[in-house]
Amino acid sequence: MLSPIQKANIYLRLFGFFKVPLIWLCSPKIRVLNQEQVVISMPLKRRTKNHLNSMYFGALSVGADVAGGFMAMSKAQQRGEKVSLAFKEVEGRFFKRPEGEVHFVCNDGKLIDKMLDETLSTGERVNKPVSIIALCPSLNGDEPMAEFTLTLSLKKMA
Repeated sequence: MLSPIQKANIYLRLFGFFKVPLIWLCSPKIRVLNQEQVVISMPLKRRTKNHLNSMYFGALSVGADVAGGFMAMSKAQQRGEKVSLAFKEVEGRFFKRPEGEVHFVCNDGKLIDKMLDETLSTGERVNKPVSIIALCPSLNGDEPMAEFTLTLSLKKMA
């Protein structure tokens, strides 16, 4: 029997392979998924690093995308609803070079619940900023390597 995290990782791999191959190529893995938080890890490997042997900013953006979007997808599926999900705006601040596996943390579960409640009740598109922090725990503990703010856009599908 598979755990919920194992099932979520299988879904993420299949979604990446069939829908967004760049996600699949970066090999993100869900470490924590609950009602309030998601933690995604991404290995530093040939496909994700830059010429300075740190994580390429494009790979960091993929990790932030997955951390911000997966929780919303998961919550909509738990409710048995189909929701159109997109990001309308991205802001990133980079503090240090992540030279190891990066963990992307999003603690906006309650905000995403409110967004889903609103779009499911009104049918209108809802846009709100979600925050993602990129950490490199093996080298820098809880010190942020980067912070992302992504404007998540949700709309109930007809």
